[in-house]
Amino acid sequence: MTIPSHHTLLMTGAAGGLGQAMRARLKANCEVLRLSDVSPMAPAQAGEEVVQADLADADAVKALVAGCQAIVHFGGVSTEQPWGAILQANIVGLYNLYEAARLHGVKRIVFASSNHVMGFYRQSEVVDALSPPRPDGLYGVSKAFGEDLSRMYFERHGIETACVRIGSCLPEPKDRRMLASWISHDDMHRLITACLTTQVLGHSIIYGTSDNSVSWYDNRLAHHIGYRPKDSSDVFREAVFARTPEPDLKDPAVQFQGGAFVKIGPL
Repeated sequence: MTIPSHHTLLMTGAAGGLGQAMRARLKANCEVLRLSDVSPMAPAQAGEEVVQADLADADAVKALVAGCQAIVHFGGVSTEQPWGAILQANIVGLYNLYEAARLHGVKRIVFASSNHVMGFYRQSEVVDALSPPRPDGLYGVSKAFGEDLSRMYFERHGIETACVRIGSCLPEPKDRRMLASWISHDDMHRLITACLTTQVLGHSIIYGTSDNSVSWYDNRLAHHIGYRPKDSSDVFREAVFARTPEPDLKDPAVQFQGGAFVKIGPL
């Protein structure tokens, strides 16, 4: 059983795939789950508030954050897009969120970073929280910016943040690459819960994956968070191998951890 850790918890990006998957689960973490997105969302249910807001609108974000004790931030652009869209949602929008958190005294944020911060490491390498970022595109750059911005707000204003470098959060892995990057929806909820309830979070980087035998990510520097995955991509391994071709080792999408993101040209 998940013990509620906050009265009012804000989750941005509630209309997205990950937000929809976490909506019912995160209601167990709070008395009131405030849901926000720039896109329309399903109507509020018991214990929910639904607020449509654009992260690039500073005044709207200030109103959105008022009365919250913690934030799970899934909002923003989640794929490689033209710079203008990334700038407004992932750069300006994130600044607006942290400023609103500072003004309203919010002290804990779970920030959805991405494995694409590290996308230009090779699949033969293992990275940890101290490995220098190697973004594989503008989206990855925006998440690296978010990690730096959140660190500054921690150092200057004491806002604790877990930067969760999410891998592939889907019902099951779609291809061979995702056997290393996959995290189940239940493990994602376990990870968020650990970030919200650990006594001292500080500014932490943690890789968001399940307990996969094949992994490029070392979470030893985040043991203080208390995340223990219970699922694994291993149960899907045989089926994934059966339906996918042998990898072309000359293909950059096979060579690098970012997969196809490393080949996306200017948009």
